[in-house]
Amino acid sequence: MDKKLLPVGIDDFRKLIDENYYYVDKTLLIKDLLDNLAAVNLFTRPRRFGKTLNLSMLRYFFEQPAGKGKSRAYLFKDKKIVSEGRKYTDHQERYPVIQLSLKSGRQSEFKLAYEMIKSEIIQEYERHRYVLDALESNNQKIYQQILDNTADDSIWYRSIAFLSRCLDTYYRQRVVILLDEYDVPLENAYYFGFYDKMTGFIRSLSESAFKSNPCLKFAVITGCLRISRESVFTGLNNLDTISILNTVYNEHFGFTKQEMAKLLSDYHIESKAEQIREWYDGYIFGRTEVYNPWSVINYVRSACVDENSLPVEYWSNTSSNSIIKDMLAKADDAARDEIEILMQHGTITKPVFETITYQDIYESPDNLWNFLYFTGYLKAEKIWMHGDDRVMELKIPNKEVRNIYRHQISLWARQVIQSRNLSVLFEAVLSGSEEILQKELSGLLGSSISYMDNYEAFYHGFLLGILTNMEHHKITSNRESGDGRYDLCIVSRREMKPPVILEFKLAEKNGQMPDAAEQALQQIRANRYDIPFEDEGYKQCVHIGIGFCRKMCAVKCETVTF
Repeated sequence: MDKKLLPVGIDDFRKLIDENYYYVDKTLLIKDLLDNLAAVNLFTRPRRFGKTLNLSMLRYFFEQPAGKGKSRAYLFKDKKIVSEGRKYTDHQERYPVIQLSLKSGRQSEFKLAYEMIKSEIIQEYERHRYVLDALESNNQKIYQQILDNTADDSIWYRSIAFLSRCLDTYYRQRVVILLDEYDVPLENAYYFGFYDKMTGFIRSLSESAFKSNPCLKFAVITGCLRISRESVFTGLNNLDTISILNTVYNEHFGFTKQEMAKLLSDYHIESKAEQIREWYDGYIFGRTEVYNPWSVINYVRSACVDENSLPVEYWSNTSSNSIIKDMLAKADDAARDEIEILMQHGTITKPVFETITYQDIYESPDNLWNFLYFTGYLKAEKIWMHGDDRVMELKIPNKEVRNIYRHQISLWARQVIQSRNLSVLFEAVLSGSEEILQKELSGLLGSSISYMDNYEAFYHGFLLGILTNMEHHKITSNRESGDGRYDLCIVSRREMKPPVILEFKLAEKNGQMPDAAEQALQQIRANRYDIPFEDEGYKQCVHIGIGFCRKMCAVKCETVTF
């Protein structure tokens, strides 16, 4: 096939088809939706997994063109849903549709977020302006007030329900309501401190639109997290929540293995299959393993231009990583140990809490783990019953997400180090004070999180990160000197003070740390790492050997006179 353009950032179904972009056919979502139809269907999936594009596709399929508007049935020509027959195509272009996104509600204060959501509602009212002449005068007045943004709050809080009534009056047909990113303003409001106000607004919109609305045919809502009914969907007994735990609809969000194989074949980059799997696969929705579609599309586009292109954390540029920052900031020793297990490709076991509020997230570490799971930062290797409770074995899904953790851990570690008074540690390093250096290092290690696949690299990076904060000193790493390469070296930029050479060794057990530290010292001596400093005229050099075992260390120091 001719290589079609790849739809990076395009979430309008008509634009995607009309402009001949590559499309992974997800139209069988329509079949499953009609076969399993509930009055209100809430789909929760991680960000950038195709929710917005799917809602756009649903709109173009179900929406009846207004007035003399042209049919959009051509958009579905040769799509999978058409081959399913008239049981489903009879619903095509049959209903009025309201489509709204609340993602613009990601603002720093309630007033601005409220106005942005109102602006989205106004745009949808503008799209359906043709109904004005068919309304009674009182309803015309309310409709016009919304268009002019002069309506009272009481009208705005039920504006979706009112628009559905207007459309029902015009078409004499009940309405399909599509609401995208419903939880974005809630998450944002929590972090900026106006959660109760925003919850009240979203609750009023939802209750009036979805609860006992005689004009509603059905609704599809999408979000990242299932917010408890008590928070937003109070009394909404007709709500069917389809989370990543459900086994229905699971192949409609993200790319399946079969879809990935076809995509790679269509673009002749089958050789990239394993690399893409390691970086962007690993999510499990229901019983289906899926790839991150946003990252895959970005990478395939890059690989088509340059066959040597390297994988990148595309998802980290679109998703909020604040939850990982919060997890690190609030983690106790047990949580830090669990993060280390995950970073070393291990698993942790946690109970499943499918329904929480943003206010609940920080009440317990288990809530945080569940939030990370439902938002795509962890996957469930398996889920089972433990007594009356569901529990899951969690793991980081792929290299892309592991790198997001690694970057956040590194940032957090730098902030922790910078917040501490390191002058005592620096003085101990420069003077070769064993006892003080061991105490200070052990304290920092105890609050750290290792994220390397091998501990030697972690300790090296850990010390390098600390020592680079030493003012007026040059820190070098893994430089050739004498008959080998030292781990780290510190040299004053201003005075002829004794340079410091540091060498590290790993110990399998705590009791072996002193011997490891002594071996490190012997290596400095045997390889004559300090010879260049003698040649430069220095009179002394400090040697430091450190033996590490997990979060503990032993230090051996000596000062050599030339």
